[in-house]
Amino acid sequence: MAMFRKKHLAKILSSLERFKDPKIELEQYETPGDVAAEMIWIADMKGKIRDKVIADLGCGTGILAIGCALLGAEKIYAVDVDGDAIEIARRNAVKMGCNDYIEFLKMDVSDFDINVDTVVMNPPFGCQSRNADRPFLNKGFEISNDIFSLHLARRDVERFLEKYSAEFGFSVHFLKKMEMELPARFFFHRKRIERMDVNIIHFERDKRV
Repeated sequence: MAMFRKKHLAKILSSLERFKDPKIELEQYETPGDVAAEMIWIADMKGKIRDKVIADLGCGTGILAIGCALLGAEKIYAVDVDGDAIEIARRNAVKMGCNDYIEFLKMDVSDFDINVDTVVMNPPFGCQSRNADRPFLNKGFEISNDIFSLHLARRDVERFLEKYSAEFGFSVHFLKKMEMELPARFFFHRKRIERMDVNIIHFERDKRV
């Protein structure tokens, strides 16, 4: 695939089709293009994207999977339980000319059982369903040594992630804090744009384990 500068990648990812009717129970928020590009770019700089087999757990509209394809991943599994999201992601991949690099799988992430080089994901933050991120973390720890993920930048969340990942033999690297802007999509949103701080995190399997 063609190579891109980070700003160009962010612009491309920001142009992708979004959810028309996001499902509140699945916490369907699009990952902003700049945040997605930053996470994938950092992962690539660590040698974890180009020529690698990737799993995008909870792929949504496909922004992370497509970003990985554009940066030269060998193959990406894009997994999501929502068929509508898969169809949007597929259209986005066709639009970007990277459909041949991505295998779309409509299933719960807990049922995905292929080992990969790298996992990328923006799991639910648990705002609507407590501990909604745990199936994503559990699967990531099961199938890969390297997981790049987005989580709320709050000290209680950071402490939990440090403790929880250690139980699976993983270390946590807080790579970068970013502000994520989310347009109001649900009835309970009070502002036109919701802003929250998120951490780009690298979970890395402890080689001593």
